[in-house]
Amino acid sequence: MKIELLSPAKDKICGFAAIDYGADAVYIGAPKFGARKNASNSLEDINELITYAHKFNVKVYPTVNTILFNEELEEAEKLIHNLYEVGADAIIIQDLGILEMNLPPIRLFASTQMHNYSLERIKFFEKIGIKRIILARELSLEQIKNIRNNTSSVELEFFIHGALCVSFSGQCYFSEAILNRSANRGECAQPCRMKYDLADKNGNIILKNKFLLSLKDLNLSDYLEKLIEFGISSFKIEGRLKDSSYVKNITSYYRLLLDEIIKKNNNLEKSSSGYTKINFTPSPEKSFNRSFTSYFIKGQRNHIASLHFEKSIGEQLGKINEIGKNYITVNTAKNINNGDGICFFINNILYGTNVNKVENNKLYLNEMYHFKKDTIVYRNYDIKFEKFLQNNKIKRKVPLDFIIESKDSNLIITGIDEDKNVITNKLKIDPDSNYQKDLKEILKSQLQKTGNSIFEVNNIILKGSFNFYMPISKINEIRRNIVTELENLRLLTYEREESTIVKNDLPYPIKDLDYSYNVTNYKAKEFYLRHKVNNISEGFEILKDRKDKIIMTTRYCVRYEIGLCPIIDKKHKPEPLYLINNKNKFKIEFDCKNCIMKIYYS
Repeated sequence: MKIELLSPAKDKICGFAAIDYGADAVYIGAPKFGARKNASNSLEDINELITYAHKFNVKVYPTVNTILFNEELEEAEKLIHNLYEVGADAIIIQDLGILEMNLPPIRLFASTQMHNYSLERIKFFEKIGIKRIILARELSLEQIKNIRNNTSSVELEFFIHGALCVSFSGQCYFSEAILNRSANRGECAQPCRMKYDLADKNGNIILKNKFLLSLKDLNLSDYLEKLIEFGISSFKIEGRLKDSSYVKNITSYYRLLLDEIIKKNNNLEKSSSGYTKINFTPSPEKSFNRSFTSYFIKGQRNHIASLHFEKSIGEQLGKINEIGKNYITVNTAKNINNGDGICFFINNILYGTNVNKVENNKLYLNEMYHFKKDTIVYRNYDIKFEKFLQNNKIKRKVPLDFIIESKDSNLIITGIDEDKNVITNKLKIDPDSNYQKDLKEILKSQLQKTGNSIFEVNNIILKGSFNFYMPISKINEIRRNIVTELENLRLLTYEREESTIVKNDLPYPIKDLDYSYNVTNYKAKEFYLRHKVNNISEGFEILKDRKDKIIMTTRYCVRYEIGLCPIIDKKHKPEPLYLINNKNKFKIEFDCKNCIMKIYYS
């Protein structure tokens, strides 16, 4: 089983970093129609990234995963052809109208925004030709196992790290409803990261001014082996708006973990070539995080929200043990540096400041607060670590063996890379039995110098007699020729998997579709009609009447989070409950049978 570590790329710089720091695949926004509008990339940049990636058998998946309007269909179809032509290995889609287009033979991956939660829909997608399902983040290990046991060849991808959408992906209309910025079209304004009051039916305030919908960040590093056991082959890191330092740190962290797992299991292998020598200790806590949760992976509800903050808190340092007039000291084993950013909670409100100077364990801060002893201090900006990552220039390498044979007045030099690609150079020699220099050592020394190429010499094998003269310049020329030809050969021999959608009329598992199925163009409607759907509502983005519509469906439950779950402790507040933000008031409905919360637009 091939295991893929899939990293995000905001741009080609982040994409190169992902590859060099160990990714087996990269996903990146296309020029248009990506679910992160601010992370779009030109075809030229994507082509450059693909060329570099394919040298290591790393795959590149551009995202075309917004829903489309009628006037955009032709442009989107042309874009998919362009992406295929520049070498994309697959595209990630949300809009099923794409399957009605005249497509090139490119593999299609079902975005998590297609709400890949139910087994019936996943089986349907497999049967119509989707090659990979990016599963809903809300699934448990047992649910994933059940999906794998009831599907055959479709690949399963799962998010293992990064920010969490509180809503089922593709089922959130909150941003569109209040700001006309559609999450399904890459313009989410993140209303889930805003503050709200929670009120009961009678207007009594239960909680005031809290981040009631803001979730912690996902970290499933403890569950990688189980995920592999239960059928996940692609492990996805969220973060197409994150910078290259984040990509370097988090990719390295999971590369090391997955390599250890692969090393222990003969039936597992990395899906790409080459290797990266990680020269630091990766630490997820040092990159942007709102603290971590394993979400619903264990199949049980737990506390997953960050009610008191929506920003990064970083890593925990320790407790304040001394408060001076213009300094504090912190009981910690970690080194704190001038320029670090620290944060802390005072009366459940997150505050932050910079460390201006560290002297004799005293932290002189940019701003002093009403600190109390034993307040926990976090570091959300480690200046030394950040500068190291920004300046760190790890380069991924492919192992290369040289075999040099002296035979019949010929010197035959052969380069063989990790994937058994072979380039051979042969030249005539004039043996000289009186030549005294140790040519073997000279050959070994010069052939090791692969410079800025993608190769690193692993072995040099010499056969025959080397009592002849050869200029060092000639040895270097041969080495350069072999390395260049071998790098070109890797691109020529790269095998891109292709797939063609063969249209069928397999019945869709649901016959009546409401607006949450995101049908916003005639091709999507044609798709569902061909698959025997009876009634098709327009998607939320083109609905004329949005009043009393559900704008968020989520497994997160605010009642459980604040200790008011009636199933657990029988506490009760007059319902319905409401979220209140400025002039907006949103009704909350609790489906306790299915453990789902719904928020309505009014």
